[in-house]
Amino acid sequence: MTLKDHFVAGPYDDGDSVTGHYFEMASPNAARPQVWGYTGALSYASGDILRLHAISNAATAKMVISRDGNAPEAVLEADIATDFAATPTDCSVSGCKWPERFSLAIPDHWNSGVYTIALTVPGHRTEHMFVVKSKTGQPKAKILMVLATGTWCAYNDWGGSNHYTGITGMRQTDFAENVSLLRPWAKGFVRWPKDAPRIPHASPLLTRPRYPHMDYARAKGVSKKYASSGWAAFEKPFALWCEAQGIVLDFTTQHDLHNDPTALDGHDRALIVGHDEYWTWEMRDHLEAWLDRGGQLARFGGNFFWQTRLSDDLLTQSCYKSSPDPHPDPRRLTSYWDHPQIKRPGVATLGLTGSMGVYAGWSRCAAHGSGGFAIYRPDHWSLRDTGLGYGDVLGASAKIFAYEVDGIDYTMTQGLPFPAAGTAEVVREN
Repeated sequence: MTLKDHFVAGPYDDGDSVTGHYFEMASPNAARPQVWGYTGALSYASGDILRLHAISNAATAKMVISRDGNAPEAVLEADIATDFAATPTDCSVSGCKWPERFSLAIPDHWNSGVYTIALTVPGHRTEHMFVVKSKTGQPKAKILMVLATGTWCAYNDWGGSNHYTGITGMRQTDFAENVSLLRPWAKGFVRWPKDAPRIPHASPLLTRPRYPHMDYARAKGVSKKYASSGWAAFEKPFALWCEAQGIVLDFTTQHDLHNDPTALDGHDRALIVGHDEYWTWEMRDHLEAWLDRGGQLARFGGNFFWQTRLSDDLLTQSCYKSSPDPHPDPRRLTSYWDHPQIKRPGVATLGLTGSMGVYAGWSRCAAHGSGGFAIYRPDHWSLRDTGLGYGDVLGASAKIFAYEVDGIDYTMTQGLPFPAAGTAEVVREN
């Protein structure tokens, strides 16, 4: 068997790593070595019932649940009974509908964090993940990491469809307007592939545009979207760094923020990391209310762009990008936040969106810029005691400024940048 044995080509796959459509999928062959699983929810509190749904070609599968970290901590190991079940063609949209194989009340001693579920049968191994939230009524970490699960859902292409590509619609070539959580996470979302290239990566001068992460994905049998979203791409490296520095984090999801106006309460600060492009109206309401009550937000992210909706059970995310949205309230249309009918610019919540910097530094898009932040006002409080001075470029060696970022029009006056006329007024009004 090869690493690509569980990938299939979509109806419009042309064999190219960039333009082609290839994705992970359960095989209809019940004799083929395979094991797949997903949980019934994204996150759990102590006492909630974790339910695992799974299929395999074997009578039993080895299951290991671990709290992820610099030294992952196995909290449960067991053999669970499994067998084969068919997978609906529209599983990306409606869920896999596999049988429940295992259930467990989340123990009180499981600390808040991201937990992985490794499932293994002879010839195949897969991983899923879920979040354990902080314990109600007990002391909490000062910092709460809010995982960008809206974007995880938008990019997960297991089964063939997400908000970018798909096998849905009359011609079975349309991306999905609705995506389900009741399916596995695509390969690369839970665990980062070894030696995998990241985004961004500038194409050499005088060459055609290149996308090494997609070349890698096709060659290695990894999700085409592994470098764009998921726990492993952005949040995990930041969380591991915090752990190494002795910075304690609690964890929650955007789905919890959507569903619970008090999701951030009890924490001094909220932390958002990486690619947090997809938000609901309710997520913004609850974040803004918490900030108004004195909460503090640290956002190391970019491209706050799309409004989505979630079903009442939080299991289906909707985003109509190219077809008419049937929702009756124009302000709840699943479109970009600056849409004239929505009338809620993204800058009103987070100050930055992504509308003036998407893809910067990726392939041929400003490919040979510095990739760092030029320092013009080193006396700013955020730069205190850093040793940085006027004209320094922060992060140029690592090209930390790239992929999906934002910017504004500006003018230079006596060596300092200032927002262009009208720009500052727009930001203040919103």
